[in-house]
Amino acid sequence: MTDPYSFLPILETLYVAVVADVLDGLGYRRQTLAAHIRPLTPAKRVAGVVFPARATSVSAIPASPYELEIGAVEAMSRGDVLVLEAGDDQTCGFWGELLTTACLYKGVRGVVMTACTRDMWKIQTLGFPVFGIGYHPADSKGRADIIEIGNPIEIGGVRCSRGDLILGDEDGMVVVPQLVAAEALRLAAEKATGENRVREDLAQGMSIGEAFRKHQIL
Repeated sequence: MTDPYSFLPILETLYVAVVADVLDGLGYRRQTLAAHIRPLTPAKRVAGVVFPARATSVSAIPASPYELEIGAVEAMSRGDVLVLEAGDDQTCGFWGELLTTACLYKGVRGVVMTACTRDMWKIQTLGFPVFGIGYHPADSKGRADIIEIGNPIEIGGVRCSRGDLILGDEDGMVVVPQLVAAEALRLAAEKATGENRVREDLAQGMSIGEAFRKHQIL
């Protein structure tokens, strides 16, 4: 199977909607994350290789707080995106400035999570994309804790595994299964080129119906 990191130069030139359309055509119709997972930072685009993790809400401080948060950051590679299923936890700001700084040094490309972030006074200046469900000032210690890293998860209604690709922008998020990544990205690049041609024809006054008949793209 092709090294997933080799797809990143192509993936980062695409946009979520065109990739989602192509995956629909390949029979993968449930690859877009739930609409409430949104970009929370001024950096609103992310493209990388999925590093999955799972967290749960807790009511007491664990014996080793932050243990797997640290483990996840240390295990990730350049080009990875931390994809964290946390059950829509709204008890705390799970992500923060220090985790962001550590990820930037390692070349991690962003975080996508069903949790909240904090420390926006600093994160918003760092150019690091954070996608999540909101903001919260409380510390995660004793409120939410990672319990598993590296294993497949389901987040926002989408199953994803280590080595899948993830792309996010202001439209939302799409996960590209590693198994069909080569074909999906090739078709998405072709569709993006076709959409450019449609756009040019429409700008020259061609009717939308005529443009569709000509290009079969809408």
